[in-house]
Amino acid sequence: MAGLQSRSAMSLPFSLSAAFRNLSVTTPKRSFSTTLAAQKTKTLPDYIPPYPYGPNYVFKQSNSGLYGGTMIQFGNKISQGRNEGKTRRLWKPNVRRKKLHSEALGEDLFIKVTRRALRTIYKSGGLDNYLLSDRPGRIRELGMFGWELRWKVMQTPKIQEQFKEERKKLGLPEPPTFEEWVKQKEADLKAEVEKGTNIRDITKPTLSKKQY
Repeated sequence: MAGLQSRSAMSLPFSLSAAFRNLSVTTPKRSFSTTLAAQKTKTLPDYIPPYPYGPNYVFKQSNSGLYGGTMIQFGNKISQGRNEGKTRRLWKPNVRRKKLHSEALGEDLFIKVTRRALRTIYKSGGLDNYLLSDRPGRIRELGMFGWELRWKVMQTPKIQEQFKEERKKLGLPEPPTFEEWVKQKEADLKAEVEKGTNIRDITKPTLSKKQY
């Protein structure tokens, strides 16, 4: 009897870690990862004209706000102490979420904006004046977000009436609608193709020698 008790005592696990080691633990379906998800490149809707400079593929975060052309800057940190040398570092732009009022849209917009772009907006006299500037440098620093916001501001009745008054002062004709512009563009492209390939439209009747 004593021998059986000694054998059972020896067969028992000597610690709790050995007891839990034999337990089967189900592995999770998805492993935990600390890496951030890849940012998607912003795309514009089909009804908005394409941005002439395209999206920013290097600093994709700038496509979601008014960054004023600022990006992450890289450089060296030079130590002056005992361990003299260079250490690579980076400088991120000063981005904040600011409430800006748009008189054309008639509402307050919460926009991610850098300190540099915010200073330019105040100097321009407001958000609408900043967006409606037609200088190439301003168009380039707007980015995808600013280009989309600029189009929305230009489509408001207030800005359309302002453009109409300016055309009257300058004596300019009324611009065609988007549908008329697309039809005219397609007709011009078709004429260029026919001129280059000497192919006439088969739907148009050809004149015979007697009809000349």
